[in-house]
Amino acid sequence: MHIAVSGNIGCGKTTLTKMLAKHYGWEAVFEPVDNNPYLADFYEDMTRWAFHLQIYFLHSRFEQVNLIINNKKSTVQDRTIYEDAYIFAANLYESGYLEKRDYESYLSLFKTMMAYVQPPDLLIYLKGDVSTLVAQIEKRGRDFESGMRLDYLKSLNQKYESWVSDYKESKLLTININDLDIVSNREHFSFIVEQIDRELHGLFS
Repeated sequence: MHIAVSGNIGCGKTTLTKMLAKHYGWEAVFEPVDNNPYLADFYEDMTRWAFHLQIYFLHSRFEQVNLIINNKKSTVQDRTIYEDAYIFAANLYESGYLEKRDYESYLSLFKTMMAYVQPPDLLIYLKGDVSTLVAQIEKRGRDFESGMRLDYLKSLNQKYESWVSDYKESKLLTININDLDIVSNREHFSFIVEQIDRELHGLFS
């Protein structure tokens, strides 16, 4: 079984992925952030490094998909390959950070990969207001995220809402994270688990 956790920067995907893996005994696959050779440069100069960053993420995510397909254990994944293309690359192109020829080359590669990609059995979307995301980003204190622009987060949020509204590839569970603190409040985590259990029951009923 393949469970994927999606959502904007700062929504708590990695934290929830870790907690779900521990709770259910699932394998966990994480977004390549800490060892990403382009991420810090990207936030310093988005136009110069946008294409490099997106290709790196796309390749890393495709490797993850192949790992998940060949894994006999249930897996929970931190962000999907769909988000790389439909949210982040599309937003960078529309914002002028990706040139047309680079964006078209990226999409061509993405479409080729999609022939080998299976959707997750359940997609969990963590939905949060920009103010909540900013608070979470500041709380985790990553230096390269300190200069992130609010309009960038707002634009990504709009892209997520549009993508999720049209998502039909698998079962979808949307969780509003604005008033949740799954780290400090065990009841909040239990609330999420209860919703996931209902969705998982539907997958096997």
